[in-house]
Amino acid sequence: MEISMRERLEAIKKRDAEINQEMMDQAVLSDRKLMSRLGKEKASYEKTLEVYEKYIETEEIYNQALEMLELADEPELKELAQMEKEEYGNLLETLIEDLKILLIPKDPADNHDAIVEIRGAAGGDEGNIFAGDLYRMYTRYAESLGYSVNVLEARPSEAGGYSMISFEVKGNEPYRHFKYESGAHRVQRVPKTETQGRVHTSTATVLVMADVEEDEVEIDVNDLVIETHRATGAGGQHVNKTDSAVRITHTPTGISVNCQDGRSQHDNRDKAMRMIRARIFEYHKMKKEQEASQVRQSKIGSGDRSEKIRTYNYPQNRVSDHRIGLTLQKLDIIMEGKLDEIVEALWAQEQKEGLEG
Repeated sequence: MEISMRERLEAIKKRDAEINQEMMDQAVLSDRKLMSRLGKEKASYEKTLEVYEKYIETEEIYNQALEMLELADEPELKELAQMEKEEYGNLLETLIEDLKILLIPKDPADNHDAIVEIRGAAGGDEGNIFAGDLYRMYTRYAESLGYSVNVLEARPSEAGGYSMISFEVKGNEPYRHFKYESGAHRVQRVPKTETQGRVHTSTATVLVMADVEEDEVEIDVNDLVIETHRATGAGGQHVNKTDSAVRITHTPTGISVNCQDGRSQHDNRDKAMRMIRARIFEYHKMKKEQEASQVRQSKIGSGDRSEKIRTYNYPQNRVSDHRIGLTLQKLDIIMEGKLDEIVEALWAQEQKEGLEG
């Protein structure tokens, strides 16, 4: 193993020990947010340290085999030592390759909870209906991973589905599992209202954001325009008599969010602030990634919601992810939330690009 790699692993080991100490401190124990953040940081090191520990144990056995090979007089012992040297030498090489992948710089947002926003786009009612189908798919995927899902804002469509729905996903590394979903999702199918049996093409867009804390994104309160208004229902009619809905606009970026589904103006304001933080964080994150992509071309894409990333063809029971050229003839299974095969393929591509630098 190269010295630089061992130094990085020892630094992670040291940081893990520091976290253990910090998490026993009474002041930290009483700070729920800090405990959660430290717990997630510790969890991010778990697999790396597990493989590194195995490497150290294997290295010790390998060195013992080398020593035996050098000192043994009897042919049987030399043969045994040679076998162990080859076996554990091969294992060391495998573990080094595993550690190289684990040491690829991770997306700092991976440990965060996720906020997902789905909008019906091209195709009118069909786009909204498909937005509802995607929400159902993501809910089932989240549940399969042990995550909890909570709707933040929903605008149901009269024809079914949603013109917009946003929800939070909480658990261990939800952003890492959902981040590849940002972009335009195209559906090809025969609408229920289609009498001629013609296939229509519609689109829904998805934006996945990291749910960040206040101290993780710098926002000048003077840059925020906060407005209150009455909540509106389908068709634009007012659904209450008080100004409980909250709209927040960040003037430097032009990012604006509106929340009206909370129980009170205070509740809507809190949700809107979370959404604006997440959007501004994602805005700066994408800006950095776009600058980096001028140096290297990523197959995974920018995560821009206008970028067409996937097609769902119902007549052919086919799902195609255009970023990596992956086509699966199992749309029915995928729409039930079985997204693992697609997500793992995208993750593998990200790792490959990380190794290639």
